[in-house]
Amino acid sequence: MTVVLVVEDNARNLKLVRDLLAHAGYETLEATTGEDGLALARAHRPDLVLMDVQLPGMDGTDVLGHLRSDPATAGLCVVAVTAFAMKDDRARFLAAGFDGYLEKPINVREFQGQVAALIGEAARA
Repeated sequence: MTVVLVVEDNARNLKLVRDLLAHAGYETLEATTGEDGLALARAHRPDLVLMDVQLPGMDGTDVLGHLRSDPATAGLCVVAVTAFAMKDDRARFLAAGFDGYLEKPINVREFQGQVAALIGEAARA
C-alpha cells in the first residue's frame, strides 16, 4: 500500500487530507509538528510527504533541509502544501528543493489526481 505522510498543524486541514487520501486507498501517517514529521519520515520512508510550510517550531522548509541532508531520506518526494499562493511562491518553494507545490485551500475535486500524479512522478525518479 502507498504511504503518504501528512505534516499539518491545522486539525481541519489534516482531517480533510487524511479522509481524501483514505478514500483513494492510501495509508496515511500524520504529524502536527515539523519535528514529528521528520521523525516519521525517517522511521517509515513514505512514498510521499505532504508538508505544510507554516508549522510551529521547525517549519516545513527546515524539515525539508533535514530530509535532504540525510542520505536515508534525501530521495523522498516532498511536496509543499501552503496558503502562500502569490505569483512567485511556487518557484520559490521548488527552488528550495520541494518536489511539488499544492495550494491551500485544497481543491477536493482535483486533490486525488494531484496526489496520484505526484506519486507516479516519485516512482519514476
